[in-house]
Amino acid sequence: MTRLGILLSGRGSNFVAIADSVAEGRLNAEIGVVISNRPEAPGIAIAQERGLNAVVLPSRGLDREVYDRQLIEELRRSNVDLVCLAGYMRLLSGHFIREFAMRILNIHPSLLPAFPGLDAQHQALEHGVKYSGCTVHFVDEGLDSGPIIKQAVVPVHDGDTVEALSARILVEEHRIYAEAIGLVASGRYRIEGRRVVERQ
Repeated sequence: MTRLGILLSGRGSNFVAIADSVAEGRLNAEIGVVISNRPEAPGIAIAQERGLNAVVLPSRGLDREVYDRQLIEELRRSNVDLVCLAGYMRLLSGHFIREFAMRILNIHPSLLPAFPGLDAQHQALEHGVKYSGCTVHFVDEGLDSGPIIKQAVVPVHDGDTVEALSARILVEEHRIYAEAIGLVASGRYRIEGRRVVERQ
């Protein structure tokens, strides 16, 4: 069974959605470890409450490469197959990405390649798009640029606020992240260029 390593920095709502999918048998995987770089992250407290292997590795003041080596060690200790970023607010070093090449997943609140980086919902509203959404993708060494696994479309309403749009996108994030993990864990896919093709 695929063992997941979940990295988070905040409230961990995507982690909770993944954990629920595992607990309810909708996702055939197990959570090997949940790691937070912030001791105060609500997500790590939830992981502890659920009796999961929850580890705090504070990142403050540490060089990215130095920190990522600690992270790799912790993930290896838990025999992790797949790394899932769930609101993890640090950029990963090239060393980390190469160590888990095509085994790191991230979810982003826009229809990539539109609006990569921070404040994607704000960017969407500023540009006046009629549709936004979310994307689960493999992590490569570019910014939100890895092959796309799944996407969900969310309409943008006239008069939308960042908060209102974010809330609607989040509902879809919680749905498609577990689906994408399930697909990758099953191995029923191939990558053609930047495209992830599902095998029937």
